Amino acid sequence: MAASWGAVSFDWRVIPLLIFAWYLLLKKWERDGKLDEWNATRVFGFVLMVRTKRGLDLLEKVAKPRKFWRFYGEVSLWVCNLAMIGVALVVILAFITSIFNPVDTPPPSASELVAIPGLNPVIPLWWGLIGFIVALVIHEFGHGLLARGHGMRIRSFGLLQLGPLPLGAFAEPQAEELFKAPRKERQRMFAAGPATNLFAAFAILLLLGGLAAQFSTNDQTIHVRGIVKDQPADNAGMEPWDVITTINGTEVVGLDGFRTLMDNHQAGENITVGVIHDNGVSENLTITLGDKYQHYLSEGYSKSNLEILEIEPGDAFLGVEGMAQNTAGIDRLAGPLSPNKDFTLLERTLLTPIHVIQVMILPFESQGVAMAPAEEAMLETDDGWISTILGKEGLLFIVNLLFWIMWVNILLGFTNLIPMVPFDGGHMFKDMVHAGLSRFRAVGRKLKLWNFHPMWIDHWSRKASSYSSVMILFALLFTIFMPYF
Repeated sequence: MAASWGAVSFDWRVIPLLIFAWYLLLKKWERDGKLDEWNATRVFGFVLMVRTKRGLDLLEKVAKPRKFWRFYGEVSLWVCNLAMIGVALVVILAFITSIFNPVDTPPPSASELVAIPGLNPVIPLWWGLIGFIVALVIHEFGHGLLARGHGMRIRSFGLLQLGPLPLGAFAEPQAEELFKAPRKERQRMFAAGPATNLFAAFAILLLLGGLAAQFSTNDQTIHVRGIVKDQPADNAGMEPWDVITTINGTEVVGLDGFRTLMDNHQAGENITVGVIHDNGVSENLTITLGDKYQHYLSEGYSKSNLEILEIEPGDAFLGVEGMAQNTAGIDRLAGPLSPNKDFTLLERTLLTPIHVIQVMILPFESQGVAMAPAEEAMLETDDGWISTILGKEGLLFIVNLLFWIMWVNILLGFTNLIPMVPFDGGHMFKDMVHAGLSRFRAVGRKLKLWNFHPMWIDHWSRKASSYSSVMILFALLFTIFMPYF
Protein backbone atom coordinates (compact mmCIF):
# COMPACT_ATOMS: atom_id res chain seq x y z
CA MET A 1 0.00 0.00 0.00
CA ALA A 2 1.14 3.57 -0.73
CA ALA A 3 0.85 4.68 2.91
CA SER A 4 3.48 2.19 4.10
CA TRP A 5 5.92 2.78 1.22
CA GLY A 6 8.15 5.03 3.31
CA ALA A 7 7.95 3.09 6.57
CA VAL A 8 11.04 1.31 7.92
CA SER A 9 12.05 -0.11 11.24
CA PHE A 10 15.14 1.52 12.69
CA ASP A 11 17.07 1.05 15.93
CA TRP A 12 17.96 4.48 17.32
CA ARG A 13 20.93 3.00 19.23
CA VAL A 14 22.97 2.67 16.01
CA ILE A 15 22.72 6.43 15.38
CA PRO A 16 25.97 7.31 17.23
CA LEU A 17 27.88 4.77 15.13
CA LEU A 18 26.42 6.14 11.89
CA ILE A 19 27.22 9.73 12.90
CA PHE A 20 30.81 8.74 13.70
CA ALA A 21 31.14 6.98 10.33
CA TRP A 22 29.75 10.11 8.62
CA TYR A 23 32.26 12.25 10.52
CA LEU A 24 35.16 10.09 9.30
CA LEU A 25 33.85 10.28 5.73
CA LEU A 26 33.62 14.07 5.92
CA LYS A 27 37.18 14.27 7.26
CA LYS A 28 38.40 12.17 4.33
CA TRP A 29 36.52 14.32 1.80
CA GLU A 30 37.93 17.44 3.42
CA ARG A 31 41.47 16.04 3.33
CA ASP A 32 41.09 15.02 -0.33
CA GLY A 33 39.75 18.45 -1.33
CA LYS A 34 36.34 17.11 -2.29
CA LEU A 35 34.46 19.59 -0.09
CA ASP A 36 36.22 22.51 -1.81
CA GLU A 37 35.24 21.08 -5.20
CA TRP A 38 31.61 20.88 -4.11
CA ASN A 39 31.67 24.36 -2.50
CA ALA A 40 30.83 22.69 0.81
CA THR A 41 32.12 22.98 4.38
CA ARG A 42 31.83 21.12 7.66
CA VAL A 43 29.75 22.72 10.42
CA PHE A 44 29.94 21.56 14.06
CA GLY A 45 32.30 18.83 12.90
CA PHE A 46 29.76 16.43 11.39
CA VAL A 47 27.19 18.56 9.54
CA LEU A 48 27.76 19.16 5.82
CA MET A 49 26.86 22.59 4.48
CA VAL A 50 26.43 22.35 0.70
CA ARG A 51 26.20 25.67 -1.17
CA THR A 52 24.80 26.17 -4.64
CA LYS A 53 24.12 29.18 -6.83
CA ARG A 54 21.79 27.30 -9.16
CA GLY A 55 18.68 28.67 -7.51
CA LEU A 56 19.82 32.29 -7.59
CA ASP A 57 18.73 32.92 -11.19
CA LEU A 58 15.30 31.45 -10.48
CA LEU A 59 15.05 33.52 -7.30
CA GLU A 60 15.94 36.68 -9.19
CA LYS A 61 13.26 36.06 -11.81
CA VAL A 62 10.53 35.21 -9.31
CA ALA A 63 11.41 38.21 -7.09
CA LYS A 64 11.09 40.72 -9.95
CA PRO A 65 7.68 42.16 -8.90
CA ARG A 66 9.22 43.77 -5.80
CA LYS A 67 6.04 45.60 -4.72
CA PHE A 68 4.10 42.35 -4.73
CA TRP A 69 6.66 40.59 -2.54
CA ARG A 70 6.74 43.49 -0.10
CA PHE A 71 2.96 43.23 0.20
CA TYR A 72 3.36 39.45 0.58
CA GLY A 73 5.88 40.10 3.35
CA GLU A 74 3.43 42.36 5.20
CA VAL A 75 0.69 39.71 5.00
CA SER A 76 3.20 37.08 6.13
CA LEU A 77 4.17 39.25 9.09
CA TRP A 78 0.57 39.58 10.28
CA VAL A 79 -0.08 35.85 9.85
CA CYS A 80 3.11 34.92 11.68
CA ASN A 81 2.54 37.38 14.52
CA LEU A 82 -0.86 35.81 15.21
CA ALA A 83 0.50 32.28 14.82
CA MET A 84 3.50 33.08 17.06
CA ILE A 85 1.16 34.25 19.82
CA GLY A 86 -0.78 31.00 19.44
CA VAL A 87 2.41 28.90 19.56
CA ALA A 88 3.61 30.74 22.68
CA LEU A 89 0.24 30.18 24.39
CA VAL A 90 0.36 26.46 23.56
CA VAL A 91 3.87 26.18 25.05
CA ILE A 92 2.79 28.05 28.21
CA LEU A 93 -0.43 26.04 28.62
CA ALA A 94 1.46 22.77 28.11
CA PHE A 95 3.97 23.86 30.77
CA ILE A 96 1.24 24.78 33.27
CA THR A 97 -0.64 21.54 32.56
CA SER A 98 2.50 19.47 33.11
CA ILE A 99 2.85 21.07 36.56
CA PHE A 100 -0.73 20.96 37.84
CA ASN A 101 -2.17 18.05 35.86
CA PRO A 102 0.65 15.74 34.75
CA VAL A 103 -0.30 12.91 32.40
CA ASP A 104 -0.34 9.32 33.62
CA THR A 105 0.59 7.82 30.25
CA PRO A 106 4.08 6.32 29.75
CA PRO A 107 6.64 8.85 28.50
CA PRO A 108 7.68 8.78 24.84
CA SER A 109 10.69 6.74 23.79
CA ALA A 110 13.95 8.45 22.87
CA SER A 111 13.23 7.99 19.15
CA GLU A 112 9.88 9.78 19.49
CA LEU A 113 11.55 12.96 20.78
CA VAL A 114 13.36 13.74 17.53
CA ALA A 115 11.76 14.67 14.21
CA ILE A 116 14.12 12.50 12.14
CA PRO A 117 12.47 10.49 9.34
CA GLY A 118 12.84 6.76 9.86
CA LEU A 119 14.04 7.20 13.44
CA ASN A 120 10.83 8.72 14.78
CA PRO A 121 8.16 5.97 14.44
CA VAL A 122 5.49 8.38 13.18
CA ILE A 123 7.65 9.84 10.36
CA PRO A 124 8.35 7.30 7.58
CA LEU A 125 11.88 7.46 6.18
CA TRP A 126 11.23 8.15 2.48
CA TRP A 127 8.02 10.16 2.83
CA GLY A 128 9.66 12.14 5.61
CA LEU A 129 12.85 12.80 3.62
CA ILE A 130 10.90 14.06 0.63
CA GLY A 131 8.67 16.19 2.84
CA PHE A 132 11.58 17.78 4.72
CA ILE A 133 13.60 18.52 1.58
CA VAL A 134 10.63 20.19 -0.14
CA ALA A 135 9.56 22.09 2.99
CA LEU A 136 13.09 23.31 3.73
CA VAL A 137 13.54 24.57 0.17
CA ILE A 138 10.13 26.32 0.34
CA HIS A 139 11.09 27.87 3.69
CA GLU A 140 14.42 29.27 2.53
CA PHE A 141 13.00 30.36 -0.83
CA GLY A 142 10.47 32.44 1.11
CA HIS A 143 13.28 34.13 3.04
CA GLY A 144 15.20 34.71 -0.18
CA LEU A 145 12.23 36.23 -2.02
CA LEU A 146 11.65 38.82 0.70
CA ALA A 147 15.35 39.57 0.98
CA ARG A 148 15.48 40.31 -2.75
CA GLY A 149 12.15 42.12 -2.56
CA HIS A 150 13.78 44.57 -0.17
CA GLY A 151 16.99 44.82 -2.18
CA MET A 152 19.20 42.56 -0.05
CA ARG A 153 21.63 40.41 -2.02
CA ILE A 154 21.71 36.61 -1.61
CA ARG A 155 25.13 34.95 -1.66
CA SER A 156 23.99 31.34 -2.09
CA PHE A 157 21.43 28.67 -1.29
CA GLY A 158 22.21 25.38 0.32
CA LEU A 159 21.33 22.39 2.45
CA LEU A 160 22.61 21.25 5.83
CA GLN A 161 22.98 17.48 5.78
CA LEU A 162 23.72 14.72 8.26
CA GLY A 163 24.46 11.88 5.89
CA PRO A 164 21.50 11.62 3.50
CA LEU A 165 19.20 13.37 6.00
CA PRO A 166 18.49 17.07 5.44
CA LEU A 167 18.82 18.95 8.73
CA GLY A 168 17.98 22.33 7.27
CA ALA A 169 18.32 24.68 4.36
CA PHE A 170 19.64 28.20 4.14
CA ALA A 171 19.61 31.29 1.98
CA GLU A 172 22.66 33.40 2.73
CA PRO A 173 21.90 37.11 2.45
CA GLN A 174 24.76 39.56 2.73
CA ALA A 175 25.16 39.80 6.50
CA GLU A 176 26.00 43.51 6.47
CA GLU A 177 22.91 44.36 4.42
CA LEU A 178 20.71 42.23 6.68
CA PHE A 179 21.89 43.97 9.86
CA LYS A 180 21.59 47.42 8.31
CA ALA A 181 18.10 46.81 6.89
CA PRO A 182 15.14 48.58 8.58
CA ARG A 183 13.62 46.43 11.31
CA LYS A 184 10.26 46.22 9.53
CA GLU A 185 11.93 44.81 6.42
CA ARG A 186 13.95 42.37 8.51
CA GLN A 187 10.78 41.21 10.29
CA ARG A 188 9.10 40.58 6.96
CA MET A 189 12.11 38.59 5.79
CA PHE A 190 12.08 36.41 8.93
CA ALA A 191 8.29 35.94 8.71
CA ALA A 192 8.35 34.96 5.03
CA GLY A 193 9.94 31.55 5.69
CA PRO A 194 7.37 30.06 8.11
CA ALA A 195 4.51 31.89 6.39
CA THR A 196 5.44 30.37 3.03
CA ASN A 197 5.42 26.93 4.69
CA LEU A 198 1.92 27.54 6.04
CA PHE A 199 0.64 28.97 2.74
CA ALA A 200 2.11 25.96 0.89
CA ALA A 201 0.34 23.61 3.31
CA PHE A 202 -2.96 25.38 2.64
CA ALA A 203 -2.44 25.11 -1.15
CA ILE A 204 -1.70 21.38 -0.81
CA LEU A 205 -4.85 20.95 1.26
CA LEU A 206 -6.82 22.40 -1.66
CA LEU A 207 -5.18 19.83 -3.96
CA LEU A 208 -6.09 17.02 -1.57
CA GLY A 209 -9.68 18.24 -1.65
CA GLY A 210 -9.64 17.95 -5.43
CA LEU A 211 -8.07 14.48 -5.32
CA ALA A 212 -10.67 13.31 -2.80
CA ALA A 213 -13.27 13.74 -5.55
CA GLN A 214 -11.46 11.05 -7.57
CA PHE A 215 -12.27 8.35 -4.99
CA SER A 216 -15.49 6.52 -4.22
CA THR A 217 -16.62 3.21 -2.72
CA ASN A 218 -18.50 0.29 -4.18
CA ASP A 219 -21.32 0.60 -1.66
CA GLN A 220 -22.64 2.61 1.29
CA THR A 221 -21.55 0.19 4.00
CA ILE A 222 -19.60 1.41 7.03
CA HIS A 223 -16.57 0.14 8.93
CA VAL A 224 -15.36 0.29 12.52
CA ARG A 225 -11.90 1.48 13.53
CA GLY A 226 -11.94 0.10 17.06
CA ILE A 227 -13.61 -2.53 19.25
CA VAL A 228 -14.39 -1.90 22.92
CA LYS A 229 -12.75 -4.67 24.93
CA ASP A 230 -15.02 -7.19 26.69
CA GLN A 231 -18.15 -5.69 25.14
CA PRO A 232 -20.70 -7.39 22.80
CA ALA A 233 -18.84 -6.90 19.49
CA ASP A 234 -15.54 -8.04 21.03
CA ASN A 235 -17.16 -11.09 22.62
CA ALA A 236 -18.72 -12.08 19.27
CA GLY A 237 -15.42 -11.87 17.37
CA MET A 238 -15.72 -8.55 15.55
CA GLU A 239 -12.34 -6.99 14.71
CA PRO A 240 -11.02 -3.49 13.93
CA TRP A 241 -11.57 -2.44 10.29
CA ASP A 242 -14.48 -4.87 9.88
CA VAL A 243 -17.05 -3.64 7.36
CA ILE A 244 -20.64 -3.92 8.64
CA THR A 245 -22.88 -4.96 5.75
CA THR A 246 -26.17 -6.11 7.31
CA ILE A 247 -28.09 -6.22 10.60
CA ASN A 248 -30.60 -9.08 10.84
CA GLY A 249 -30.42 -9.41 7.06
CA THR A 250 -31.21 -5.74 6.37
CA GLU A 251 -28.52 -3.92 4.38
CA VAL A 252 -26.71 -1.13 6.25
CA VAL A 253 -26.71 2.07 4.19
CA GLY A 254 -24.41 4.70 5.67
CA LEU A 255 -24.10 5.85 9.26
CA ASP A 256 -27.70 7.10 9.40
CA GLY A 257 -28.93 3.74 8.21
CA PHE A 258 -26.86 1.97 10.87
CA ARG A 259 -28.26 4.21 13.64
CA THR A 260 -31.83 3.70 12.40
CA LEU A 261 -31.44 -0.09 12.49
CA MET A 262 -29.84 -0.02 15.95
CA ASP A 263 -32.67 2.18 17.29
CA ASN A 264 -35.07 -0.71 16.59
CA HIS A 265 -33.33 -2.88 19.22
CA GLN A 266 -32.87 -2.87 22.99
CA ALA A 267 -30.20 -4.08 25.39
CA GLY A 268 -30.25 -7.85 25.87
CA GLU A 269 -31.56 -8.68 22.38
CA ASN A 270 -29.67 -10.99 20.03
CA ILE A 271 -28.95 -9.68 16.54
CA THR A 272 -27.08 -11.06 13.54
CA VAL A 273 -24.48 -8.69 12.10
CA GLY A 274 -22.97 -9.38 8.68
CA VAL A 275 -19.34 -8.28 8.47
CA ILE A 276 -16.44 -8.46 6.04
CA HIS A 277 -13.14 -8.89 7.86
CA ASP A 278 -9.92 -7.12 6.89
CA ASN A 279 -8.76 -10.31 5.13
CA GLY A 280 -11.85 -10.29 2.88
CA VAL A 281 -13.69 -13.13 4.65
CA SER A 282 -17.43 -12.58 5.18
CA GLU A 283 -19.10 -13.75 8.39
CA ASN A 284 -22.41 -13.48 10.21
CA LEU A 285 -21.91 -12.77 13.92
CA THR A 286 -24.55 -13.36 16.57
CA ILE A 287 -24.27 -10.55 19.11
CA THR A 288 -26.09 -10.03 22.40
CA LEU A 289 -26.47 -6.26 22.75
CA GLY A 290 -25.28 -4.50 25.88
CA ASP A 291 -26.77 -1.56 27.74
CA LYS A 292 -25.33 1.74 26.49
CA TYR A 293 -26.59 3.61 29.57
CA GLN A 294 -24.84 1.28 32.01
CA HIS A 295 -21.66 1.24 29.93
CA TYR A 296 -21.28 5.02 29.99
CA LEU A 297 -22.06 5.14 33.72
CA SER A 298 -19.19 2.69 34.26
CA GLU A 299 -16.96 4.98 32.19
CA GLY A 300 -17.55 7.86 34.59
CA TYR A 301 -20.39 9.74 32.89
CA SER A 302 -22.95 11.29 35.20
CA LYS A 303 -26.70 10.77 34.77
CA SER A 304 -27.11 14.45 33.87
CA ASN A 305 -24.49 14.07 31.11
CA LEU A 306 -26.30 11.03 29.72
CA GLU A 307 -29.56 12.94 29.81
CA ILE A 308 -27.97 15.69 27.70
CA LEU A 309 -26.68 13.02 25.30
CA GLU A 310 -30.21 11.53 25.19
CA ILE A 311 -28.95 8.12 26.28
CA GLU A 312 -31.58 6.17 28.24
CA PRO A 313 -31.54 2.90 30.20
CA GLY A 314 -31.97 -0.06 27.88
CA ASP A 315 -30.48 1.61 24.81
CA ALA A 316 -28.65 -0.93 22.64
CA PHE A 317 -24.84 -0.94 22.79
CA LEU A 318 -22.79 -2.82 20.20
CA GLY A 319 -19.33 -1.93 21.53
CA VAL A 320 -17.63 -0.44 18.48
CA GLU A 321 -15.72 2.83 18.02
CA GLY A 322 -14.83 5.09 15.13
CA MET A 323 -17.66 4.09 12.82
CA ALA A 324 -17.25 5.74 9.45
CA GLN A 325 -18.09 5.47 5.79
CA ASN A 326 -15.58 3.73 3.58
CA THR A 327 -14.20 6.98 2.15
CA ALA A 328 -13.22 8.08 5.68
CA GLY A 329 -9.49 7.75 5.00
CA ILE A 330 -9.32 10.31 2.19
CA ASP A 331 -12.04 12.44 3.81
CA ARG A 332 -9.95 12.74 6.97
CA LEU A 333 -6.97 14.06 4.98
CA ALA A 334 -8.99 16.55 2.92
CA GLY A 335 -11.03 17.63 5.94
CA PRO A 336 -13.75 20.21 5.23
CA LEU A 337 -12.62 20.42 1.58
CA SER A 338 -13.63 16.84 0.85
CA PRO A 339 -16.60 16.67 -1.57
CA ASN A 340 -17.99 13.87 0.59
CA LYS A 341 -18.53 16.31 3.49
CA ASP A 342 -21.83 18.20 3.50
CA PHE A 343 -20.56 21.71 4.36
CA THR A 344 -21.51 25.13 3.06
CA LEU A 345 -18.85 27.36 1.52
CA LEU A 346 -18.74 29.47 4.70
CA GLU A 347 -18.33 26.38 6.89
CA ARG A 348 -15.52 25.07 4.68
CA THR A 349 -13.77 28.45 4.88
CA LEU A 350 -14.01 28.64 8.67
CA LEU A 351 -13.06 25.01 9.31
CA THR A 352 -10.07 24.82 6.95
CA PRO A 353 -7.56 26.70 9.20
CA ILE A 354 -8.61 24.49 12.12
CA HIS A 355 -8.12 21.38 10.00
CA VAL A 356 -4.59 22.51 9.04
CA ILE A 357 -3.72 22.31 12.75
CA GLN A 358 -5.60 19.03 13.28
CA VAL A 359 -3.57 17.45 10.46
CA MET A 360 -0.56 17.42 12.81
CA ILE A 361 -2.01 14.64 14.99
CA LEU A 362 -3.00 12.31 12.13
CA PRO A 363 0.31 10.38 11.92
CA PHE A 364 0.22 9.87 15.70
CA GLU A 365 -3.31 8.47 15.51
CA SER A 366 -2.52 6.28 12.48
CA GLN A 367 0.90 5.08 13.74
CA GLY A 368 2.99 6.77 11.08
CA VAL A 369 0.79 6.49 7.99
CA ALA A 370 -1.50 8.98 6.29
CA MET A 371 -4.19 6.35 5.81
CA ALA A 372 -4.40 2.88 7.28
CA PRO A 373 -3.89 0.12 4.66
CA ALA A 374 -7.42 -1.10 5.40
CA GLU A 375 -8.79 2.37 4.55
CA GLU A 376 -6.85 2.42 1.28
CA ALA A 377 -8.23 -1.01 0.38
CA MET A 378 -11.82 0.24 0.80
CA LEU A 379 -11.37 2.99 -1.79
CA GLU A 380 -12.16 2.78 -5.47
CA THR A 381 -11.49 5.34 -8.19
CA ASP A 382 -14.19 7.02 -10.25
CA ASP A 383 -14.29 7.24 -14.05
CA GLY A 384 -12.55 10.63 -14.33
CA TRP A 385 -9.60 11.15 -16.69
CA ILE A 386 -7.13 11.57 -13.81
CA SER A 387 -8.21 8.26 -12.31
CA THR A 388 -8.03 6.57 -15.71
CA ILE A 389 -4.45 7.73 -16.30
CA LEU A 390 -3.01 7.18 -12.81
CA GLY A 391 -5.14 4.35 -11.48
CA LYS A 392 -5.84 3.74 -7.81
CA GLU A 393 -2.23 3.10 -6.76
CA GLY A 394 -0.98 6.15 -8.63
CA LEU A 395 -3.58 8.39 -7.00
CA LEU A 396 -2.82 7.00 -3.55
CA PHE A 397 0.89 7.60 -4.12
CA ILE A 398 0.22 11.26 -4.94
CA VAL A 399 -2.16 11.61 -1.97
CA ASN A 400 0.48 10.28 0.43
CA LEU A 401 3.19 12.43 -1.16
CA LEU A 402 1.08 15.58 -0.82
CA PHE A 403 0.03 14.71 2.72
CA TRP A 404 3.60 14.33 4.00
CA ILE A 405 4.78 17.49 2.23
CA MET A 406 1.83 19.34 3.80
CA TRP A 407 2.49 17.80 7.23
CA VAL A 408 6.18 18.74 7.27
CA ASN A 409 5.38 22.27 6.03
CA ILE A 410 2.98 22.76 8.93
CA LEU A 411 5.52 21.30 11.38
CA LEU A 412 8.33 23.51 10.04
CA GLY A 413 6.14 26.61 9.89
CA PHE A 414 4.87 26.45 13.46
CA THR A 415 8.18 25.24 14.94
CA ASN A 416 9.99 28.22 13.45
CA LEU A 417 7.45 30.53 15.08
CA ILE A 418 8.46 29.55 18.61
CA PRO A 419 9.53 32.94 20.08
CA MET A 420 13.01 31.68 20.88
CA VAL A 421 16.34 32.37 19.20
CA PRO A 422 17.57 30.88 16.81
CA PHE A 423 14.09 30.27 15.38
CA ASP A 424 12.57 32.90 13.10
CA GLY A 425 10.03 33.64 15.83
CA GLY A 426 12.86 34.58 18.19
CA HIS A 427 14.30 37.12 15.75
CA MET A 428 10.83 38.50 15.06
CA PHE A 429 10.11 38.82 18.78
CA LYS A 430 13.34 40.76 19.33
CA ASP A 431 12.46 43.25 16.59
CA MET A 432 8.88 43.47 17.88
CA VAL A 433 10.12 44.41 21.36
CA HIS A 434 12.48 46.97 19.85
CA ALA A 435 9.65 48.48 17.80
CA GLY A 436 7.39 48.61 20.87
CA LEU A 437 10.02 50.32 23.00
CA SER A 438 10.74 52.78 20.19
CA ARG A 439 7.06 53.73 20.01
CA PHE A 440 6.97 54.06 23.80
CA ARG A 441 9.99 56.38 23.61
CA ALA A 442 8.35 58.43 20.84
CA VAL A 443 5.20 58.91 22.93
CA GLY A 444 7.29 60.05 25.90
CA ARG A 445 9.24 62.53 23.81
CA LYS A 446 6.04 63.93 22.31
CA LEU A 447 4.50 64.39 25.77
CA LYS A 448 7.86 65.57 27.15
CA LEU A 449 7.64 63.01 29.96
CA TRP A 450 10.58 60.70 29.18
CA ASN A 451 13.27 60.26 26.59
CA PHE A 452 15.21 57.00 26.52
CA HIS A 453 18.53 56.73 24.77
CA PRO A 454 18.39 54.55 21.59
CA MET A 455 21.15 52.33 23.01
CA TRP A 456 18.94 51.67 26.06
CA ILE A 457 16.25 50.37 23.68
CA ASP A 458 18.79 48.15 21.90
CA HIS A 459 20.02 46.84 25.24
CA TRP A 460 16.59 45.96 26.61
CA SER A 461 15.29 44.45 23.37
CA ARG A 462 18.29 42.09 23.40
CA LYS A 463 17.69 41.35 27.08
CA ALA A 464 13.99 40.63 26.49
CA SER A 465 14.85 38.32 23.59
CA SER A 466 17.44 36.46 25.68
CA TYR A 467 15.20 36.09 28.72
CA SER A 468 12.20 34.97 26.68
CA SER A 469 14.33 32.41 24.82
CA VAL A 470 15.60 30.96 28.10
CA MET A 471 12.10 30.81 29.61
CA ILE A 472 10.56 29.21 26.52
CA LEU A 473 13.41 26.69 26.33
CA PHE A 474 12.94 25.83 30.01
CA ALA A 475 9.16 25.42 29.52
CA LEU A 476 9.71 23.13 26.52
CA LEU A 477 12.33 20.98 28.24
CA PHE A 478 10.25 20.76 31.43
CA THR A 479 7.15 19.70 29.48
CA ILE A 480 9.07 17.11 27.45
CA PHE A 481 11.06 15.53 30.27
CA MET A 482 8.57 15.85 33.16
CA PRO A 483 6.84 12.51 32.26
CA TYR A 484 10.12 10.68 32.90
CA PHE A 485 10.08 11.59 36.62
